[in-house]
Amino acid sequence: MDRAQKEKLVDELGQIFESSGVVVVAHYEGMTVAEMQDLRAQMREVGGSVRVAKNKLAKIALEGKPCASIAEYLTGMTVIASSEDPVAAAKVVQGYAKENDKLVILGGAMGENALDTAGVEAVSKMPSREELIASIAGCIGAPASNIAGAIGAPASNIAGVLSTIEEKAA
Repeated sequence: MDRAQKEKLVDELGQIFESSGVVVVAHYEGMTVAEMQDLRAQMREVGGSVRVAKNKLAKIALEGKPCASIAEYLTGMTVIASSEDPVAAAKVVQGYAKENDKLVILGGAMGENALDTAGVEAVSKMPSREELIASIAGCIGAPASNIAGAIGAPASNIAGVLSTIEEKAA
């Protein structure tokens, strides 16, 4: 890898560290290519990415970034998972680590907040952006449907009474 390629990689990593909602660092020693491809595919499904980079270049890219605290985790064979959604990458990596003991979560960062292994696990248990939007929409829609039901109920009651009177008259 020549100097220009290294500079390009540092810039790419810097953008990832700058724009990601969450960054998770893990050791992947012993994982096969197929297992790594599976992890990458799962991460792509949620809009995230998985990068393997030289630790020295990743540390250079971290300088001055909000998540610079993860530099301490960059030792050995590390993989960097990130996503704009603040919980997506943590969910995927945590789930994958439960299935595959070769992936060992070291820690991560959520903005300026450093996360240890327990912190990444806690973030992975939080609802995703889509789940939060769905629950908010449900909360907003529930009162409207309750009002519609309350307004429509007397009319259906009157209709029921009228049909009963009609049946008795016939």
